[in-house]
Amino acid sequence: MIKSLFIRLIGSIVLLLAVGVSFGQQATIRVIDAKTKDAVPYASVCLAGVKTGGLKCAITDVQGQVPFSGKENCKITVSFIGYETLTDTVKAGVNSTLMLIPAVLNMSEVVITAQLTPEKADRSIYKVSVINSRQIELKSANNLTDLLNSESNMKVSQGGVLGTSLSLQGLSGENVKFLVDGVPIVGRLNGNIDLNQLNLYNVDHIEIIEGPMSVIYGSNAIAGVVNIITKENKSAALTAFASAYLESVGVYNFNAGSSVHRKNSNFSLNLSRNFFDGYTTADSVRSMQWKPKRQYNADAYYLYSGKKTRVKLSFQFFDEMLQDKGNLLKPYYETAIDNYFHTRRQTSKIESSYTISDKRQFSVVGAYSTYVRKRDVYQNDLTLPEQKLAGGDTTSVGSFLLRAWYNRNYPEQKLNYQVGFDGNLERNAGERIEGGSQQIGDYAGFVSMKYDPIKVLSLQPGARFIYNTKYNAPVVYSLNVKYSLTPNSSVRATYARGFRAPSIKELYLDFVDVNHNLHGNPDLQAESSHNVNLNFSYNREITKAFVNTELGLFYNYVNNMIWLFQVGNDITTYTYGNISKFISQGAQLNATVSFYPKLTLKAGISHVGRKFPENTADSTDTRFHYSNDLNAMLTYNFEKLGASLTANYKYTGRFPQLTPDGTFAGDYIQGYSNLDVSVIKNFLQNRFSVSVGGKNLFDVKDVQAGIVNSGAHSSSSDGASRVAWGRTVFLKLTYNFKKI
Repeated sequence: MIKSLFIRLIGSIVLLLAVGVSFGQQATIRVIDAKTKDAVPYASVCLAGVKTGGLKCAITDVQGQVPFSGKENCKITVSFIGYETLTDTVKAGVNSTLMLIPAVLNMSEVVITAQLTPEKADRSIYKVSVINSRQIELKSANNLTDLLNSESNMKVSQGGVLGTSLSLQGLSGENVKFLVDGVPIVGRLNGNIDLNQLNLYNVDHIEIIEGPMSVIYGSNAIAGVVNIITKENKSAALTAFASAYLESVGVYNFNAGSSVHRKNSNFSLNLSRNFFDGYTTADSVRSMQWKPKRQYNADAYYLYSGKKTRVKLSFQFFDEMLQDKGNLLKPYYETAIDNYFHTRRQTSKIESSYTISDKRQFSVVGAYSTYVRKRDVYQNDLTLPEQKLAGGDTTSVGSFLLRAWYNRNYPEQKLNYQVGFDGNLERNAGERIEGGSQQIGDYAGFVSMKYDPIKVLSLQPGARFIYNTKYNAPVVYSLNVKYSLTPNSSVRATYARGFRAPSIKELYLDFVDVNHNLHGNPDLQAESSHNVNLNFSYNREITKAFVNTELGLFYNYVNNMIWLFQVGNDITTYTYGNISKFISQGAQLNATVSFYPKLTLKAGISHVGRKFPENTADSTDTRFHYSNDLNAMLTYNFEKLGASLTANYKYTGRFPQLTPDGTFAGDYIQGYSNLDVSVIKNFLQNRFSVSVGGKNLFDVKDVQAGIVNSGAHSSSSDGASRVAWGRTVFLKLTYNFKKI
């Protein structure tokens, strides 16, 4: 009897222990804000077994919790907009509380541009500016023009047929390199990439490095690099989005896309259609200052991610039709000449990386990009009506890129390095190219070494050895230094040599029609430069407040700058030539103050000067001609309403105007102010958002220019500089779906 009771007691204890163990496997993971200790609802939580590696993802509930029923310890990744992504390990059967650090408080975005391996921006030896997806969303920016026109030390110049261009540190055109996921964008007009053609519907963030980057990225990188990083589904089984944007001036944009993640494979497809109805302030029957246009975008990728191998195939497509209608012609005002510009850009890319160890990696990228711009000229008889094709021309560009590099990065060791090869072959063809077609090859080996003699000091020398099929290229070298004065402050300094061979159009352009007489110059000399940058940054956290201050100084000395000169007194005849010396210098000061979690204030001022010391019409005019810009941004979060208010202001100071012979005219394009305001409200657990607001609230359209604002590619002859199409209001609707 006693023995039977003892056996039953032991059995009950074993059963209770088994039940206890079973219930012990049921645990909860809670995600909270590191500053306020409030729950973070709707955060993405992904768990992977330490041994099995099986991946499971979930979304936190309104209390910031997700159940955790795993039987083994797991690696966990937690992410949410506005916070740093957290990676940690949680134990099976144990309740865990994880704290997300607000990203606004330490601004340590992970960057990849020019890095040995992905690095937090505040630890990078380069000064990298990051514009993330949240900032793009708050500004309701559709393209790169919308996004950059309020940034400090960046000057956006509007154009009609040629689009919009960007200037960095007083340099523009061929000296600013634009990349999409590290691949150069082809198809420049008058040396510039049209920012209106770079849409943001599928952009994760943008990384900008101001200053010379010729060692890593070669030609076209003296002024800096703008790298557009597209979105990539990291873990969700299914994502989908749809968006509509309407603006009162006649802008109608629609975007949609989806991605699927299965085990090691990931597939994504995104589509976009943009339409602009055109706008003019002039009293004209047909011709518009801001040309009507229609754009199509598409991009797709397939990604395989193994334990050591990563392979990604991607394709990007862009198509634009821009309509330039002419005014009625004399004497009877019954006919008109219309131009239609069709632009198509495509990029096919394969990239692969193999991880030899956690600290060593080999990567290769191959890409083929094409750009075709076709102009059709029609003669219209409006009395019939009848439209006849009267002429036109086509220009095409084909560019092949092969880039391979090896990284060795051991954080605990003093010396690390990157060594690689970069090959670019570009071919231009068309009626505007002398001989029908021309090509240039640029092949280079590069090496960059990072040496940390002490914990607070990093030195990164680099060199690029170039073979150019048209020019004898020098060895390009650089030295970057970063010194941490305190845990919250650092100094970065850069000295670099730059080199840029003339482009095919600068060498072989032959463009003659009724309005143009432009010719390349095969005797052009290549540009070379000396570039110096100095940056000081200071961060400080005080309870729920965060302060960031940055001061930057730069000096650019360019030999043989390539310039488009007017020939004699003929205002339609131009050719390319060299300016022996060009210098730009300046300073910028930026400050950010955040009172978490409600208010963020940003402000910046830039002071940029330029001069041609040996090319001025007046030999005594050796002054720098300066322009001053001021910008400010305010973001206020209405926590209870789930809404955010953003206001962006920029004053663009008067800008020294250049004459067609490459000298300063002594006149200025007058300064102006711009203010954009928007409100965004989220619904349905942040899946649906509504943005409303107004742009250009000061209703600026044209500003006075001191001299006639015309040139080889401009049709303005009223002494005005086009700035914007006036005050508008907009509405944006976005729906996001994610299945974990």
